[in-house]
Amino acid sequence: MLDKNQIAQRIAKELKDGYYVNLGIGIPTLVANFIPEGITVTLQSENGLLGMGPFPLAGEEDPDLINAGKQTITTLPGSAFFDSAMSFGMIRAGKVDLTVLGAMEVSENGDIASWKIPGKMVKGMGGAMDLVASAKNITVAMMHTNPKGESKLLKKCNLPLTGIKCVKKIVTNLAVIEVTENGFHLLERAPGVSVEEIQNKTEGNLIIEGEIPEMNL
Repeated sequence: MLDKNQIAQRIAKELKDGYYVNLGIGIPTLVANFIPEGITVTLQSENGLLGMGPFPLAGEEDPDLINAGKQTITTLPGSAFFDSAMSFGMIRAGKVDLTVLGAMEVSENGDIASWKIPGKMVKGMGGAMDLVASAKNITVAMMHTNPKGESKLLKKCNLPLTGIKCVKKIVTNLAVIEVTENGFHLLERAPGVSVEEIQNKTEGNLIIEGEIPEMNL
C-alpha cells in the first residue's frame, strides 16, 4: 500500500506544464512537494495566493504564509497575494486546470462527499463546493477504506454531497482509478497490491480490463 506522501507523488504525475492547480486540505497539499522537474506549475490557494511552493524546512516557517488548511508554506518568485473575492473569481471563472481534493466518499458516477459527517464537528466546506462546480478536472486523493475497513468507493455516497458527477480520477493507497459512465475503471495498482484486494475493498462497480500494471512512482 502507498502512504500519504506516495499518493501525493503519484498525483504529481498528473500535472502538466503550464497548469494552474488548486490543492485541497489533507493529502492534496503534499503534492506541492513532488512537482516533476522540467515543468512549470502554478499552485493556487483559495485563501489568496498564486505561486505556492513546497512546505518550509523545520525552523524556516513564516506564520504569515499559510495555505487554505492553515499549514505554513513557502512562496516562489513571482508569487501574488490577493483577497478571497479575487481568489474565488479565478476559481468560478474556470481558470483552474486541475483541482486535487481529499474525500470521505466517492460514488461510481463521480459524486463526492468531502465536507461533513453528521453529528461530528468539522471545519466546514471551505472552497470545495466552488471548486467542484468550476474546475475543469478533479482528482481525488484519499485512502481506499475508512478506519473501520469499509470501502470509500461506493455505489452511492451516504454522506452529504459536495459535488455531483464531477470527479474524473481517484488515487488511493491501493489504486489509480478513472471514473467512467459505467463505474470505476481500474488503471493501476499499488506495488504489492493484488487486483483481488482492490476489488474486495471497492463497493462500487469496478471495471477490470486486461493486465493491471503497478504504479510507477
